Amino acid sequence: MPAPPLLLASASPRRLALLRQAGIEPDRVVAPEVDECILPGELPKPYVLRIAEAKAAAVLPAAPDVFIIAADTVVACGRRILPKTEDPAVARAALELLSGRRHRVWSGVAAIAPDGRRSAKAAMTHVRFKRLHPADIDAYLASDEWRGKAGAYAIQGRAEAFVPAITGSWSNVVGLPLALTLDMLRGLGWRPP
Repeated sequence: MPAPPLLLASASPRRLALLRQAGIEPDRVVAPEVDECILPGELPKPYVLRIAEAKAAAVLPAAPDVFIIAADTVVACGRRILPKTEDPAVARAALELLSGRRHRVWSGVAAIAPDGRRSAKAAMTHVRFKRLHPADIDAYLASDEWRGKAGAYAIQGRAEAFVPAITGSWSNVVGLPLALTLDMLRGLGWRPP
């Protein structure tokens, strides 16, 4: 009997690329529509779990009898969640804040099995940025790679040159902690075709 299909509830091309890198091709990719506003006083871990679960739940009515995987990723400096950047001034401020510091990248992953069982877990990776010179920031902003990225950077691109060390999952920083995600799916009974 064939395995039930796998649906990725995400608009992120990076999450799809990470799954493909692991040899997994989702049967469907659906961009869920959820309110991603941060609640007053909300900390990074509860936030990413809440949003990941909301994304998975948002696609469930249109996707019965499938495995669903959803995720959300944020960059946190202390208790502060940095925004996904669309404005160069906001991106510059984020990069200046991260310069020469350690920060955390949190991802929440939510999975739903065809029988309705659910799982939600969070992964955290410590990232250390080197001290950035103004010219480093100017060049990065000129690349436009920061646009739409949590914390204004993409570790899988030019910003990898800013990172002398990470502790934890590299794929988590990109947007989907692969080992955790695959363990969660397997725990719910998913098997690759």
